[in-house]
Amino acid sequence: MLDDAQRLACLRLIRSDNVGPVTFRELINHFGGATSALEALPDLARRGGSRARIRIATREEAERELERATRAGATPVFTVEPGYPPALAAIDPPPPLVYVKGDSSLLTRPAIAIVGSREASAAGYKLTRLFAATLAAAGYVVVSGLARGIDAAAHEASLASGTIAVVAGGVDIVYPPEHAALHAAIAAKGAVISEMPPGFQPRAKDFPRRNRLIAGLAYGVVVMEAAKRSGTLVTARLAGEIGREVFAVPGHPLDPRAEGTNQLIKRGATMVTTAEDIIEALAPLTGLAPAGFTEQPSPFMPTPPVAAPAPTLDDADRARVLEALGPAPCDVDTLARATGLSPRALGIVLMELDLAGRIVRHGHQLVSRND
Repeated sequence: MLDDAQRLACLRLIRSDNVGPVTFRELINHFGGATSALEALPDLARRGGSRARIRIATREEAERELERATRAGATPVFTVEPGYPPALAAIDPPPPLVYVKGDSSLLTRPAIAIVGSREASAAGYKLTRLFAATLAAAGYVVVSGLARGIDAAAHEASLASGTIAVVAGGVDIVYPPEHAALHAAIAAKGAVISEMPPGFQPRAKDFPRRNRLIAGLAYGVVVMEAAKRSGTLVTARLAGEIGREVFAVPGHPLDPRAEGTNQLIKRGATMVTTAEDIIEALAPLTGLAPAGFTEQPSPFMPTPPVAAPAPTLDDADRARVLEALGPAPCDVDTLARATGLSPRALGIVLMELDLAGRIVRHGHQLVSRND
């Protein structure tokens, strides 16, 4: 567990310019801690070719954010801490920090996400409540996005057993406004989680990031009802990209709210008609059965940071990497072969170039040139 000084240093590192999730992880691994990484940032950015001095978040800024979290009843959890959700730590890259309001122990239990239409049908509501209650009784924590419709029904039906609401804004910001009572109930009996700081008002572009967290926290995502162009399908796509199971409940071909789910099934999602179908499909991973909950070791084991001696690098190595990169994303394995650099050396060069704003990280070990 981090002490107060380490937690402050981690937060400053995350809030500094050009430090995204991948670079945060690389910095911690390389320097063995956030304090040393903060001291090295200016030199790393300079070596990467930055012409301007990199902005490093101040101690006062980080202290103010943590004070707001305390007032909101939220706890920050970093990837380098034992309490970080193991399933979320397994995605690439995981958010360096999440804020949790409520029961943080729920984050370590097996979870299933249920998402769907905001304009759900009566049958959709009923089926969602049945699925959520059955999955909760089997030992799953039910994860959703606190939106209108299917999300709200899933939270309500699993509130007594354990539910997690993933929000796009700060954990203390209620959205939509009519869910104030549900938000408060989940914070009291379940958990509200966000990668945004307390007080942050959500924007449209923040919801895909929220959807990635929903998928990342769960072993699988269940899509109950979704129109052809529903935002729910974004969550399903993200779940598939990070290796999670995607389940879809079929609907009548003439119902617009079933177009998205039926399309998912055509494209390879697992068709389910009962919660037991999901429990059976995930049993090899979780060990859970309809009869009850049996604690099992999680297969999602985050890799602890390891400090290692840095290889000797020069400007020619950095120039070779930039020359090999272009505007199209390139995977790091191909880049290592093209430059002849070891994975460790290449990682350091990419970290420097990222801090200098000269490359773009695309996830899935893909990078491209930014200048």
